Amino acid sequence: MSELITPELVTLDQDLGGTRETVIRHLAEKVVAAGRATTLEELFADAMARENKTATGVPGGIAIPHCRSAAVTQASLAMARLKPPVDWGAKDGPADIVFFIAAPEGADQEHLQLLAKLARSLIKKDFTASLRSAETPEAIVELVDGALGLGPVPETGQSGTAAASASDSAPAGAGSGTSGATAAGAAAAGAGGAHRGAHAESAGSEGPAGQRSGGERRAGEVHDGGGTATSGEAPASATGTAPGRLVAVTACPTGIAHTYMAADSLAAAAAERGIDLQVETQGSAGSTPLDPEVIRNADAVIFAVDVDVRDKGRFAGKPVVSGPVKRGIDEPGVMIDEALAAAKDPNARKVTGGGGTGGEERGSAGGESFGGQLKRALLTGVSYMIPFVAGGGLLIALGFLLGGYELSLSNDEGVANGDILLDGTSIFSLPPDGLLAYLGAVFWKIGNISLGFLVPALAGYIAYALADRPGIAPGFTAGAVALYMDAGFLGGIAGGLLAGYVAMWVGGWKVPSWLRGLMPVVIIPLIASLIASGLLLLVLGGPIAALTLALNDWLSGLTGVAAIGLGVILGLMMGADLGGPINKVAYAFAVAGLGEGAFDNQAPWQIMAAVMAAGMVPPLGMALATVLDKTQFSMALRENGKAAWVLGAAFISEGAIPFAASDPLRVIPSTMIGGAVAGGICMAAGVTSQAPHGGIFVFFAIGNFFMFVVAILAGMVASALVLVGLKRLTGSKKAEEPVVA
Repeated sequence: MSELITPELVTLDQDLGGTRETVIRHLAEKVVAAGRATTLEELFADAMARENKTATGVPGGIAIPHCRSAAVTQASLAMARLKPPVDWGAKDGPADIVFFIAAPEGADQEHLQLLAKLARSLIKKDFTASLRSAETPEAIVELVDGALGLGPVPETGQSGTAAASASDSAPAGAGSGTSGATAAGAAAAGAGGAHRGAHAESAGSEGPAGQRSGGERRAGEVHDGGGTATSGEAPASATGTAPGRLVAVTACPTGIAHTYMAADSLAAAAAERGIDLQVETQGSAGSTPLDPEVIRNADAVIFAVDVDVRDKGRFAGKPVVSGPVKRGIDEPGVMIDEALAAAKDPNARKVTGGGGTGGEERGSAGGESFGGQLKRALLTGVSYMIPFVAGGGLLIALGFLLGGYELSLSNDEGVANGDILLDGTSIFSLPPDGLLAYLGAVFWKIGNISLGFLVPALAGYIAYALADRPGIAPGFTAGAVALYMDAGFLGGIAGGLLAGYVAMWVGGWKVPSWLRGLMPVVIIPLIASLIASGLLLLVLGGPIAALTLALNDWLSGLTGVAAIGLGVILGLMMGADLGGPINKVAYAFAVAGLGEGAFDNQAPWQIMAAVMAAGMVPPLGMALATVLDKTQFSMALRENGKAAWVLGAAFISEGAIPFAASDPLRVIPSTMIGGAVAGGICMAAGVTSQAPHGGIFVFFAIGNFFMFVVAILAGMVASALVLVGLKRLTGSKKAEEPVVA
């Protein structure tokens, strides 16, 4: 095992600039200087991208910025003890101890488990006290190696470090015929502040997932990716009644740090309350699922996650309390109390009975609003539809590139030329037009088939977002009916919503236990398909088809000022909130209509081009602004500006978020103006795009590429000039760092 941390990666008692950006950059420089990463900018950008998703500060004055990066060649820990501390987003104040975890993209399981073990050790107060009192980098390395089990445990802070090691090294099922120290006391001591010491376990046999056959209740059990479990005994309640039984799942985007810290925090809070809690950590090091019997006996479930829970259907019907993974670290006791209350509340929200990984059933006692539920369902449908659009659109564009635009022209029988080229031919018997034309026809045909799934996929995954897996089949069926009736994406939306809500309604029926197994696979799909598709065929399909035809005719007829006006509106929306709801509405509108585009109806392609160009402008405009006037931007923002060039070129509007977060009143107007300029020029020039994403990297799918670039450059310049002008006119605070010419 190569060393994770060395003295060269440790910085003690230094002022590193007072911001997260400067601290992370310093630690990333340490990793690169040690030869453990190839490029500083890539590592820094990956770390900041993770940091911008969710702040990595945790209670106790600790911060754990972390990332996976292709720039990292060796899994590494870099540590800084800060004077003064830096605000890292934790509720209890700034952080003075910062561990930067840099993992390669393909980090092996052993390294990932060690990194997770470090994160879990950092919620133990004895261990962090030892880190604060250590006098040399070598002492820090010794402490960390001791916590990770890579070296002897130092005398200083021994109890805390030993507990950290024991907490994560006890094998599952270790209680068989043994007695010894358990780790729940140490975990509770670290997170709860009172050291409980070691609890002696009675000898007894254990079943799967460490469950005792002798009837002993186990509190705070944590199943981690390495297949280990930490556990302790739940004390009896004062009244003699059995304490509540809960299960939990923790997961964060990278699955390295917060996943395991949330698990241990919840386990410690449960141990303090005498609650039987078992936690499944769905981290990068793998996941050991909770035993089905444990889930079945649980009173409620806690989801402390920033990503989808894998196989959420295991928890179907359980009262649920959910929140971001950081809440599991910051407020574990509150989440447990809420879960216990939900277990007693018949109107509490519950995990749906679909056996999928979708949403949750909402009771009448609050929860997700109807509008929020509707927006989530629509955006889910669009997000799952995009791969069909992207693959199909790009394949059609490549087909035109190889075989010419006449591929989509039809002969007298209404058969497209691409179909004629494919008829009766193969790679071994090419048509007279030659290999390129034949390959173009192949790409064109595959792309058209892919786009044929657009409406069914949209409807299917809208229904999935509402009713989980039982909604998929009715949704796809309703989408296919909408396609059959020429109702387009509007019919797909209507069919998906109908299928989803009907499936959700049927899934809430109270049925005998013998019938429950048939509900998600037979009864719900059958009834929901019949009702949703039947309504489309008998009642709704015709009017929606007429509306779709009218909308297409209106868009096709847009010329001059009307077309430019539409481009301006879409551009304003794309620049308004940089990946937020308004931006997504404009993007979803463009993507949903893309499949209706054709050479005799290019309006949907023009709308897509306007939206893409406008979405590229915000990060590019911010990048240009940092070049035009460096004095108006901090060093961190100037670094973000460098990355924004690439993000903007790739149509990633979120590249402008750091600028908007620091100065929204001046940045947002500038991005909206720039987006409006780009969108208006694109529509005026008739620029088209058959690709829903990719920016300049899908140039072959852009019609009138020259004017596409002109529109982007015009919007970029407008955005940058407006921002710089607003900053100068309103007396923007100068950057604190000296500017290097």
